[in-house]
Amino acid sequence: MNQSWVNQAIAKIEADYQRSADTHLIKLELPMLPGIDIYLKDESTHPTGSLKHRLARSLFLYALCNGWITQDTPIIESSSGSTAVSEAYFARLLGLPFIAVMPASTAKKKIQQIEFYGGRCHFVDHSSEIYAESQRLADELRGHYMDQFTYAERATDWRGNNNIANSIFEQMQREPHPVPSWIVMSPGTGGTSATIGRYIRYQCAKTKLCVVDPENSVFYDYYHSGDASISCAGASRIEGIGRPRAEPSFIPGVVDHMVKIDDSASIATIYWLEALIGRKAGPSTGTNLYGALQLASEMHANGQSGSIVTLLCDSGERYLDTYYDSEWVAQHIGDISQYQAKLTAFNQTGHLE
Repeated sequence: MNQSWVNQAIAKIEADYQRSADTHLIKLELPMLPGIDIYLKDESTHPTGSLKHRLARSLFLYALCNGWITQDTPIIESSSGSTAVSEAYFARLLGLPFIAVMPASTAKKKIQQIEFYGGRCHFVDHSSEIYAESQRLADELRGHYMDQFTYAERATDWRGNNNIANSIFEQMQREPHPVPSWIVMSPGTGGTSATIGRYIRYQCAKTKLCVVDPENSVFYDYYHSGDASISCAGASRIEGIGRPRAEPSFIPGVVDHMVKIDDSASIATIYWLEALIGRKAGPSTGTNLYGALQLASEMHANGQSGSIVTLLCDSGERYLDTYYDSEWVAQHIGDISQYQAKLTAFNQTGHLE
């Protein structure tokens, strides 16, 4: 192994990190919820535009320090887009070839971003096929399969070191309710929920972790059954989250509560959020926020006060031809008017029936 090259590669990634500012914590103005504050950790402002920028950095450092990546090693990743975009960025930074194995249904904007960073997209028909195909390509090309679904939970330092949970708690210090009652997160790999849940326990905080799962995903059932062998035939319609199998990085023991969110609710919520803050967010943000609003509604009904933090995972600008296209939504998601009506009523009452 060329240790000099590895040292230089780590130094480049660390220098890139030093040039990056932390992401903002946005407080939503919700007068219908007196005494309850909801915040969005805006991960869309990372250089590659999503929460996955943190994961990609950690995965590259993990692989470099393990001796899995050396000069000219091809990098292969199974991804529905955002992780691949971020990994393509870091691969270009290190001068390494990159291939993303992804479902053919991945948003066009993400494909364009991967290619912008010099990556190549390799398509499969169904999300369940990405694992074996990624390993096959890695073997064929004598490359490294990054395998975010296995290594996400262990590549990130969950004790601190400015991970996302550490950042949230530091940014909340001057808020009316500095220790969140809840942090809400949706699982793709499960790595972020593992990091947040472990950090909460390590800090002995009273905060609880709620994980919200979309339709056509097994995490919810796995959490309640403990059966890691379960799978589902359908693919998640909320890009970036939900999986057809129980991923190794999902750690159910750090989760306090899990909720299944209808896909129609997720999409109705990103429209509701745009009307509130004037910005488009990706569909997984809708899943996160609808879960947060449910918890806030329950707190309101019980006369409780406190704060809830969730994530704005990426920008809606990536999804203009899908989730922000009414015809596409009608065809692929269905009728969202029921949840739009619920959110309209919520604006007046603070109750999400």
